Amino acid sequence: MADGTAQFNDGVLPASEDVASINVAFWNLQNLFDVEASAIATDLEFTPVNGWDKPAFQDKVSNLAEVIRLMFDGQGPDLLGLCEIENERVAEVLIDAIGRDDYALAHVEHPDIRGIDTSLIYSTKYFDIDESKTRGHLVHLRYPTRDIFEVHLKVRQNNSDLVVLVNHWPSRSGGRWETEPFRMTVASHCGQIVDSILKVSRRDYLQLKDNETSLHGLNVEWDRNVLVMGDLNDEPWDRSVMDFLNAGFSLDHIEEPIRFSRGSLPSFKSYASRSPSLYNPMWSLLDQPDRGTYYYSQATQSMKMLDQFLLSRGLLYGRQGLQVRCADAGIPEVDIFRPGIMSTRKWRPREFQRENHSGYSDHFPITTTLDIRPDTV
Repeated sequence: MADGTAQFNDGVLPASEDVASINVAFWNLQNLFDVEASAIATDLEFTPVNGWDKPAFQDKVSNLAEVIRLMFDGQGPDLLGLCEIENERVAEVLIDAIGRDDYALAHVEHPDIRGIDTSLIYSTKYFDIDESKTRGHLVHLRYPTRDIFEVHLKVRQNNSDLVVLVNHWPSRSGGRWETEPFRMTVASHCGQIVDSILKVSRRDYLQLKDNETSLHGLNVEWDRNVLVMGDLNDEPWDRSVMDFLNAGFSLDHIEEPIRFSRGSLPSFKSYASRSPSLYNPMWSLLDQPDRGTYYYSQATQSMKMLDQFLLSRGLLYGRQGLQVRCADAGIPEVDIFRPGIMSTRKWRPREFQRENHSGYSDHFPITTTLDIRPDTV
């Protein structure tokens, strides 16, 4: 954590200058397809005839790796979510190009090679992975891509758990309002996954004894570490994010634990009807003009904040071994990574050009840091 304290914590947690930390990033790589033919690559004209050949692929990978190595003052991320990357082989090529030998890839085999759209690279120095719980969630069927990728990690230093949901929601192609229902559907499904992580099942709830121990157990689940990241193709104020995923820039709901109702556990009906809130720190970046991760020239506000981190109550308050790093005012530190090499004169992302192999992606990466808190496990 930076100097100061977490102002919005139930109890003030002091900052520590020597606390270990985990650098986190997410990046939409803009159609990083393999050079081997596939149906979706052909549909999107990523073929040798259209300039997508082995030299173009190698140069784009090299360019992307250069930016990744620049993150966090040249240290690179310890946890890196990716989307628009076609398959496992492409991800492994990117890892080799980055050059960190502690990187491993979270990956799930899929019957169709076109099903790999989101991936997670993690440092084996910091994490172990529970492969039995790693799974992809295919929600939107217009294109055979994975919309949500669920990965369960354990932090080696303090044995805390972290569940990461890497998202790539349906495109706005075809019109924002016409495609909005697709994103709402995926957001609702993502919310159901969050519910399944932070709440107990009906069967387990009905078996609980009505006492303080049971209430504590419910709050242990409620405070688990969940990090949602991805290209949501909607902005923080859109309905998919605020209403269907229940993520906002407010502490009113997220700060509330599970409480007794008239001296007893809530009824299961009351408990089941309550969905956990997520905290969206990306709002804090919107106090300046032209801030965003994606440029769309036809929009009134041309820079769009489509790439986002969303935090569970546990990550926000540091209840279970991990806490998002906060500034002096207690606002989580998130940023848009805009190095000069990948920015235009107007600070827009410089996308890859197949003609001369220059550029990177049409999205900027986003970054944040998680502090490891041995005193809260």
